[in-house]
Amino acid sequence: MNSADMLVCRRCFCALLMMLPLLAFVGCSEPAEQQSNEPASGQSSEAKPEPTEPIESEQKPESKPKPAPKKPVDLSVADEFKIVDPPQILTSEEVEAGWISLFDGRTLFGWESNNDIGWSVVEGMIEPDADAEGISVLSTTSLFTDYELIVEFKASEGCNSAVFLRTSANPPNPTDECYELNICDSHESFKTGGIVGRAKPLEEVNHEGEWQTFHVTAEGNHLTAELDGIKVLDYMDDAEKPLLTGRIGLQKNAGSIQFRKIILKPINMNPLFAGENLEGWRVVPGSDSSFEVTEGTIAVKGGQDFGRGFLETEQTWDDFLLQLKVKTNGEALNSGIFFRAEEGTAEAPSNGYEMQIQNGIKEGDRQQPVDHGTGAIFRRTFARWINANDHEWFSMTLNTSGPHMAVWVNGLQVTDWTDTRPEDPNPRKGLRTEAGHISIQGHDPTTDLNFKEIQIQSLQGE
Repeated sequence: MNSADMLVCRRCFCALLMMLPLLAFVGCSEPAEQQSNEPASGQSSEAKPEPTEPIESEQKPESKPKPAPKKPVDLSVADEFKIVDPPQILTSEEVEAGWISLFDGRTLFGWESNNDIGWSVVEGMIEPDADAEGISVLSTTSLFTDYELIVEFKASEGCNSAVFLRTSANPPNPTDECYELNICDSHESFKTGGIVGRAKPLEEVNHEGEWQTFHVTAEGNHLTAELDGIKVLDYMDDAEKPLLTGRIGLQKNAGSIQFRKIILKPINMNPLFAGENLEGWRVVPGSDSSFEVTEGTIAVKGGQDFGRGFLETEQTWDDFLLQLKVKTNGEALNSGIFFRAEEGTAEAPSNGYEMQIQNGIKEGDRQQPVDHGTGAIFRRTFARWINANDHEWFSMTLNTSGPHMAVWVNGLQVTDWTDTRPEDPNPRKGLRTEAGHISIQGHDPTTDLNFKEIQIQSLQGE
């Protein structure tokens, strides 16, 4: 190596020595993995990473507390928004036999009080405000004539209450204006099972503080009652004008009283269709539906043209209780029972009120009927529950007195309505209380239904 080469090597070595501190500084301050200046996917280029706190090499990083486990998301639905199935108070045997439930176990639908004293439903029981002063009567909005009635009740010691039979909504003098079936073991004259002012009980049954059951039969002017299977009443009203029709009432007088199962079966019904022929019925002119007697039923099928048609009674009724059984042979088929209708013609075949038949529901919710729903008064009310299924027999009960109308489907009340419109001979336009025809509707070409056991009972006025 000559002298010139040695001079170059020395200069390079000196330059390298001068750069070592700089290289050491850069190596200590540069992060191991350099941050990219490119924005992350879906992130704005203006977004900057959060700064991190420096960690001194002489200290271990403090351990951070573990985050609390996340609570599971509450997916429950508030009670007021839950899908609620209709309550089933009656057994299938009771429904088949014609019983209806006057109390649904949840609400006071179909009942009204005669004053401001409170009545409420508590754990499936009807209770008046026991602390309130005064007397109160909670009564059905519907009238009944001849029936069997079952009422379960529990009275406290010293309680004074009653079940009112064939009562008005607000009887000023219950002794004369209803049959007051007493609940009062301590009453001086008319103890539990007697009719106040009319008949003492045949036998005293004292079970205050326990659940007891009345089984009443009201037939014309003859009333009988059993209390827990023991006959306590056999009364014949020989007055010139006995009480033949009225509401069912529950009285609050003194002490605590509770009521639960309250069911009624109409009796002495007259057949409109006995399963043999269509005597007493006629097809409305212009009908495009067929009405034939098949296996003890009226089979109704829509025609291939427009399908609409009506089979109406020759006789007319004003205030009545009607019971029948229906089967729809398809999904969400549409039909109806018309009542208080004008005589059908080809031009106006169905000017009447319509008790709707349509078992369709929305979103699987039986409280959301399609097209008003089975048991509704079509275009006037909506059924509060759809309590029937297609392809199965179901029972319907229609009670109409004056402007008031109520419907039960499979024993559950789904309609309670009063027509407040101005009077008109055509129920499509206004209130009609005068007698009219009853008719069965064929609705359209898809109509395929069966009807049987159609029977009626005249309500003889309040």
